[in-house]
Amino acid sequence: MLPQARDEVREAYDFYEGRSPGLGRRFSLAVAEAIEKVIESPLTWPAIDGETRKCAARKFKYGVLYRVEADEIVVVALMDLRRRPGYWKHRR
Repeated sequence: MLPQARDEVREAYDFYEGRSPGLGRRFSLAVAEAIEKVIESPLTWPAIDGETRKCAARKFKYGVLYRVEADEIVVVALMDLRRRPGYWKHRR
């Protein structure tokens, strides 16, 4: 996971936890579930830009954006699907 993606997870967790105790944990579990799905079947999810693919987190408006590179999966962003599409494109 790129450092920027890790920061996005933390920021979203803090936001949800601040709204309602326990909601941050539910968010984290939804993101972890999406990442597990990607690990299990990385080519299932649709490509949204070149080799970058998106798997949505259940019950939250976030998508795990990732690339399959050689023998690893790189999480590029945890994108809020309601804002700034494409902001992550410069990340490597």
